[in-house]
Amino acid sequence: MQLSYWELKNWFTKVDYTVVGSGIVGLHAALRLREKYPDSKILVLEKGMLPHGASTKNAGFACFGSISEIIDDLKSHSEEEVFQLVTKRWEGLRLLRKRLGDEAIDFKPFGGYELFLKEDESCYADCMNKLPFINEILKPLFRSDVFAKEIDRFGFNGIREHLIFNPFEAQIDTGNMMQELLKQAVSNNILILNQQTVTAFLEKGNDVEVVLNDFSFRSKKVLFATNGFANGLTGGAVKPARAQVLITEPIENLDIKGTFHLDRGYYYFRNIGDRILLGGGRNLDFDTENTTEFAQTEIVQNKLEQLLKEVILPNQKFEIAHRWSGIMGIGNSKNPIVSQLSENVYCGVRLGGMGVAIGSLIGTELADLV
Repeated sequence: MQLSYWELKNWFTKVDYTVVGSGIVGLHAALRLREKYPDSKILVLEKGMLPHGASTKNAGFACFGSISEIIDDLKSHSEEEVFQLVTKRWEGLRLLRKRLGDEAIDFKPFGGYELFLKEDESCYADCMNKLPFINEILKPLFRSDVFAKEIDRFGFNGIREHLIFNPFEAQIDTGNMMQELLKQAVSNNILILNQQTVTAFLEKGNDVEVVLNDFSFRSKKVLFATNGFANGLTGGAVKPARAQVLITEPIENLDIKGTFHLDRGYYYFRNIGDRILLGGGRNLDFDTENTTEFAQTEIVQNKLEQLLKEVILPNQKFEIAHRWSGIMGIGNSKNPIVSQLSENVYCGVRLGGMGVAIGSLIGTELADLV
């Protein structure tokens, strides 16, 4: 590609910081760099027309882990590690709200619920038995009990009588959140170029050569915020995980408000006005869902529709309006990776499906590494 003098001068000359990825992490990193280095030249490169991973495709849960997820995490992480994970998620949500404002992201503190299918007796009993213990672990952070037992008042079918309620959980508008982040980036003189794929990078003295499909330029520092697409950067420590989602047409007299978790977080649903958004099901076929391909599969979509018909909306007619998928970044550990890869290259990845909660914090930590 032959660039003009103007294009070279304004976009690709004397670049101080190149951020790869324009999602939650990438834009927070760029905004934090602008705060630290007000006169620097900051360029954000984005592979897609919009953020390519999950930042514009997630369900809009302002959550930090259901009780069954936290109990599950305790099987592979220490109590202190789990407490620090929840702390990071909570601090990240507070940072997101502070930067963007509750009105801009349509923050609705309806609370969150976990429900348990009748056949899921062991998980239900485990959560009920350990509820006081988990509350005690989290009390230093929240100063009160997080989880409480409640009777189902939503008319769900085929579930245990009691739900577990979390008053600290909320929902946001994902599209509004990303639009506000993009507005702030542009207003802070951060350059954003879409549909640009970084194919290689090479340290050259005090600079990094950044190679795109048919062009290369130099940048003093490069920050990767590519989450589920970061496998090659981290030596396999990050694996992609596809999340499939659907949303219904408006439902008359819908009496469901809040964010809801099912089966250790593998399924999740919420209302968006008078619609139901439902996602999950990658546990039905982990091998197939560990992919960077955006698509839907019959096994997952059939299960989501079954849950809608038999559990969530058992006595209501509904129609599916739309289906999509997003790509998360997971690994053997729930801890995000924020690290320096070489003298001038850094990454902030592996958000573990908690991008809304920790993306702002990880982006800030990534920028602070520089």
